[in-house]
Amino acid sequence: MKKTLYIVLFFILWLDLNSFSQQLTYAEKLGYPKNSRLLILHVDDAGMSYDSNLGVETALDKGIANSCSIMMPCPWVPDFMHYLKLHPNTDAGLHLTLTSEWKEYRWGPVSGKSQVPGLVDQEGDLWPDVADVVKHASPDEVEKEINAQLNRSLSMGWKPTHLDAHMGAIFSTPAFIQRYVKLGIENKIPVMFPGGHSTLIKKQMNIGETQMQMMHAVGEQLWAAGLPVLDDLHNESYDWQIPKEIAIDTNKLKDFKTEKYILAIKSLKPGITMMIMHCTEPSEIFARISDSGPIRKGDLLAMLNPVLKAEIAKEGIILVTWRELMDKRSKVK
Repeated sequence: MKKTLYIVLFFILWLDLNSFSQQLTYAEKLGYPKNSRLLILHVDDAGMSYDSNLGVETALDKGIANSCSIMMPCPWVPDFMHYLKLHPNTDAGLHLTLTSEWKEYRWGPVSGKSQVPGLVDQEGDLWPDVADVVKHASPDEVEKEINAQLNRSLSMGWKPTHLDAHMGAIFSTPAFIQRYVKLGIENKIPVMFPGGHSTLIKKQMNIGETQMQMMHAVGEQLWAAGLPVLDDLHNESYDWQIPKEIAIDTNKLKDFKTEKYILAIKSLKPGITMMIMHCTEPSEIFARISDSGPIRKGDLLAMLNPVLKAEIAKEGIILVTWRELMDKRSKVK
């Protein structure tokens, strides 16, 4: 009798685990075939500088990057908004910005220092570190600022195709995440959030099971609200270490970064994955902002490289945009 009970319990457990493993990806829920691998090649930091804008525009117009997001507190936003008016079908979201990380080149909150005092440092700019945002800012201040950034975009004539987060600051506390999700749901704007299997981001961030359960719950919440959801997120490219001898050689840099991206796309699991990068055309002035010029230049070179485009096609990867995903979601009950 006891042996039979154990067998029954094992069978029930096996069914539960098997059922979990067979859950549909969010790509399948949108109507894509089973095991389809969808990819958003996403460029951060539009509006941050002229060099950033030039890199984003080149990656979109001449390369295979197909999505971007804008840092609304930054000084070169009007320039990029003029580009969007000439390219109204661009997949361009908001890179919700709660930090100002560079030493000599900085920006303050869109809502104004007096409205969100916990978000600004002694210079009147946004804090340079995420830890300082967590320490000093309240969820209400965060909500006020991200609403102000959205409202600025709308007032400039652009409804974002999605929302995402600069330096991941909005993901630093559950309360901040709640306000982020609320902004997307209330305005019917998709939000960057890996609510599916999250294989790559789980490994990169060493995410525990409790956090994974929370991520799945948020994914279900977003889907129930009528928004598309990411299955996974690839956010490693900024941390790829470039040897000095490669960083100063354009051809070697292009080959190095292209190979890194090829390896990355081969690691993609079924579902919708967003891959983050920072395509920039750095001038000598950009070096006064940041020493990340080679990283960003390498991203641009890879996006322009036909070798990478061919490899994506060979792998059967489907390139998609947030605009396309939202259109698909609106047709699914």
